[in-house]
Amino acid sequence: MRLASLLMYDGNPRKAADDVVALERAGLDSVWVAEAYGFDAPTLMGYLAARTETVQIGSGILNIYSRTPGALLQTAAGLDNVSQGRAILGLGVSGPQVIEGFHGVPYSRPMARTAEIVEIIRSGLKREPLSADGEFHLPLTKEHGAVTGLGKPLKLLTRPERDTIPIWIAALGPKNVEQTAEIADGWIPHLFHPEKAHLVWGDALARGNAKRLGGLGPLQVMAGGMVAIGEGPETKALLDFARPVFALYVGGMGARGKNFYNDVARAYGYEKEAEEIQDLYLAGKKDQAAALVPAEWLEAANLVGPESYVKERIEAFREAGVTDLNITPVSDDPAATVAQLKEWVS
Repeated sequence: MRLASLLMYDGNPRKAADDVVALERAGLDSVWVAEAYGFDAPTLMGYLAARTETVQIGSGILNIYSRTPGALLQTAAGLDNVSQGRAILGLGVSGPQVIEGFHGVPYSRPMARTAEIVEIIRSGLKREPLSADGEFHLPLTKEHGAVTGLGKPLKLLTRPERDTIPIWIAALGPKNVEQTAEIADGWIPHLFHPEKAHLVWGDALARGNAKRLGGLGPLQVMAGGMVAIGEGPETKALLDFARPVFALYVGGMGARGKNFYNDVARAYGYEKEAEEIQDLYLAGKKDQAAALVPAEWLEAANLVGPESYVKERIEAFREAGVTDLNITPVSDDPAATVAQLKEWVS
C-alpha cells in the first residue's frame, strides 16, 4: 500500500509546498492537488514539481468541463515533463454547483464526456492527431452541436515525457464507478467507509472490471482520511474536526436530489441522518448539521486512536481494495506521522 496526501484547496500554496517537501522525505508516495473554485491546480502542481524529487504529483481532481480535452492533454503532458515523469491526471465531473455556478458551463452528459476525454488524452500523448469528430472535443455545449470545417486535425506539438500517464477518475454513482473500473487506471472515491463500500459499489466495480480495457493493470483505489495516533479521549475528540467537512458534502454540495454525497450517505444506511443533515445545512444551520454526522462513519473513514486501532483501520482499507491510503496527518510533526505509517503500510 502506498501513502498519498491531498492538499487543501483553500490554503496557502507556498506553505503547502513547504510541507510537501518534508512529507516527501518522510516517505510520502504521492501528493494530490484539489481544484474547486479557488486557485487552479496546475499552477501549484508545477510549483511542486520544481520543489520535489520523488513524490508523484496528481490532480485531485480537474473537472472535465472547464477545459477542453486538448487543454487537459497539454496540462498532463506539461506537468509530466517538468516533474520528469511523476504526473498523475485525476479527472472528475465535479457537480452542477461548481460547473454551472462558477464556470458557467452546462453540466451535461458527464459519462459520455468523461469517456471521450480519456480516449483523447491517451491518443494525444502518443502524438496522434486530435480529431474534431467527437461531440465533446471542442468547448461547445451540446445544444450548439459539432463544429466542422476547422481545418486539418493537429497533434501535440511537443514530445511528451511519457506516451502514457496514469488517469484516475473521481466517481461515486454506480454507473460512473462502473465506467471508471472499465477505462481508468485508478478510482478516487470520497467519504469512503471501508466496511460498507462493497454494499454501495461492489456490483458496479465487478461489472466495470469485467469489461476493463486491455493494457490496463488492476484498478488502483485511493481513499483514507485524518490520521491521529494517541491514547485518551483528547485524540478521539479530533474526529470532531472532520464533522464540518462531512456535513458540507452531505448537506451542501448540491441541491436536493442532486447531491451525490448525500446519495452515498443514504447508500451506507444513514438515510435519516442524510436527510436531516441536508435540511439543516440548506437552512444555514451548519453546526447543527455537523453534529448529526454519525460517529460510526467518522471512526470508520478516518484513522484516529491508539496505535493498535490505527493499524486495524489500515488493514480495513487494504481489505476494501485501497491501494493508496490518502492521509491527512493531525499532529505536531506530520512528517513523523508519515514515516510511522510508511512502516505500517509496507
